[in-house]
Amino acid sequence: MVDPVNYVHVQSEPLDPHREVDQLRADNPMIGAVVSFIGLMRDMNEGDKVDRLFLEHYPGMTEKALLKIVEEASRRWDLQGCRVVHRVGEMRPTDPIVVVVVASSHRKEAFLGCEFVIDYLKTQAPFWKKELTEGGERWVDARISDDEAEEKWRSDSSDD
Repeated sequence: MVDPVNYVHVQSEPLDPHREVDQLRADNPMIGAVVSFIGLMRDMNEGDKVDRLFLEHYPGMTEKALLKIVEEASRRWDLQGCRVVHRVGEMRPTDPIVVVVVASSHRKEAFLGCEFVIDYLKTQAPFWKKELTEGGERWVDARISDDEAEEKWRSDSSDD
């Protein structure tokens, strides 16, 4: 049985964001707000056209890191639940890569929880990206902006 409250999953199959929202809501009358984030594959990166993206992960370790992020969000805010589903394998432009869904009784907590989860996911979850461009294959390094987004949660005491 899948826990509808806090759930993380890594899969190679295409994502269904609407299904993830419905699974989290599960007719819970305590939920007053649901915030979702859908990360999509872009066709451009660093000025180059990207034809395909390959995402790799370390099974077990990645899920454990994702669950730790979800649990931290639940400690910081009064959440009714959180779901993170991340895709691995080969993707093409417009494919959903990640879905983060956060539910709470009130919108503020849902928005903050969702933003926190995606900011931490970008820096703390062990995924490796390789892009296929017209110039060949290349591994994608972490962005400075992702590190800065994570850092704001460490220094911002208003999120508690």
